[in-house]
Formats: sequence, C-alpha cells, structure tokens
Amino acid sequence: MKSRNGIKRLSHEPATLRALLLFPWCFLWALFLGMPAYAATDSVHAVPSVDLNRYQGQWYEIVRLPLSWEKKCASLVTATYTLRPDGDITVLNSCQRINGKMTSSRGKAQLAVAGGPTSKLKVTFFWPFRGDYWVIGIDPDYRWSLVGTPDKKYLWLLSRTPTMASDQVNRILGRAVEMGFDVKDIIYTKQN
Repeated sequence: MKSRNGIKRLSHEPATLRALLLFPWCFLWALFLGMPAYAATDSVHAVPSVDLNRYQGQWYEIVRLPLSWEKKCASLVTATYTLRPDGDITVLNSCQRINGKMTSSRGKAQLAVAGGPTSKLKVTFFWPFRGDYWVIGIDPDYRWSLVGTPDKKYLWLLSRTPTMASDQVNRILGRAVEMGFDVKDIIYTKQN
C-alpha cells in the first residue's frame, strides 16, 4: 500500500489476520496443555464425609510419601487430632529423631470450604500457608485412614495401631495407585 507521498507503506493487515486465525489454535493448545493437570487432580476422590468426632484421637503413621518435615523423623511418627468447640481441629504431629529425642509440630485444620465435606480439610502449621488434607479412604470402624492431596504429591496411611498387616497395607495402597498416586518412593514408618 502506498502513502500520499508515493512511498510504499508496510501493511499490518496480514499479521493481524494471521494472529486472529492463530488465536483459536493457541487457545486450544493452552487448554490441551492444561488438561493433564486437571485430569490428574480430578482422579483423586475424597470419601463423601468423615465423622470428625470419631476421627479425632491418635493415629500412627504406617507409610508415607516423602515429606520435608519428616526427613528428621526416624520412628514413632504419630498424628493426634483434637476437635475444638469452634469446629476446627488441633493437629499435633510427633516423631522420634535419629538422636532419640522427640519432636513435634502443632497446627490447625479446618474444612477446605465452609459447609463443604468433612473429608476435605486445609491444614496450616505456619500461617498463612495451608495444605490440602483429603481423606481418600477410611475403614468403616475408623481403624485406618488413607490421606492424600489432590495433586498426588503427598500420601499417608494412618492406623489406630502402630502396625498393620502387609497384605492390608498393600490392598489400601492399591486404592491410591488407582487414583494415580506414584507409590514407588513410599516410606514404611518404623513404629518401634
């Protein structure tokens, strides 16, 4: 296209047209790239509800996926939950270090969404940071609980007793594998 003085001007129309034609493809490509993350999160399902009165008390950790706080734990890993009058839950995680000394961390759990399911909690040990705590499997008699995060980064099998039969542990971990958890790095907790 020529301007009034006869000098050829570059037209931006083809570039604009090209951008408009590419936009839907870029949008679809971005959507496609985001789908695996959504699909991964979508495969983790919390149980419909948890009776928090029955859930409170001491639980022994049977297995876990690696967690930075627990690197210093050698054995005797427990989690104790206490239901508070306001509906929140006090969380006390304890373990024995390699040097034999006990260490603990106190936090608070609350429903992830007000009025939402009691099986989906948010836990905080250092405000304002909160992490997901989903009960993804539970024994009808509350003898064990399988807890995970929707991103599949963390997983715990908790029990009311310090040990569980290995076939039962494997069967419960099979549920986590069905939801997409990678258990190849699972750590078996020493409770002696």
